[in-house]
Amino acid sequence: MDDDEAVTRSLDGDLAAYEVLVARYSALAHRTAYLLGAGDEAEDVVQEAFVKAFRHLPSFRRDAPFRPWLLRIVANETHNLTRSRGRRAELALRLGATADVRAPDDPEGEAVATDRRARLLAAVRGLPERERQAVVCRYFLQLTEAETAQVLDCPVGTVKSSTHRGLARLREEVGNELA
Repeated sequence: MDDDEAVTRSLDGDLAAYEVLVARYSALAHRTAYLLGAGDEAEDVVQEAFVKAFRHLPSFRRDAPFRPWLLRIVANETHNLTRSRGRRAELALRLGATADVRAPDDPEGEAVATDRRARLLAAVRGLPERERQAVVCRYFLQLTEAETAQVLDCPVGTVKSSTHRGLARLREEVGNELA
């Protein structure tokens, strides 16, 4: 069942169809919330986002894709959480799903790669909020510029400039170290 059919059936009261959407996008929504600053509270953010999405499904524009619409709700919920906490959001990659459980063939190379990853994440964490959000959406979540604009509720031009500035800051801060 594709997203359009699942949305249509959900609007007709088919909860199993909405469960298909939840199952399809839970991991992405969780990763989005986590990377945008929810940290350990990402699961709560995702649950609230899915509840709000279900409640507002009748106002969903049927000609628009579901994924960016849902991620916009996740981004809003994450923003509300980080704002209410009154502190700057923390960013960390969830590597568990992609981590290799075998012993590395090159322990030194693995240690260097881990150190580089940690320095890059620290640098991303230090970016101004708009630049951090744009870089996270574009490169960590692999969203298009249009999807990123929808998720962040800003024009595509703002996404382009924020991404450009964020990448320039990252190159300046860690570019030579990571080369």
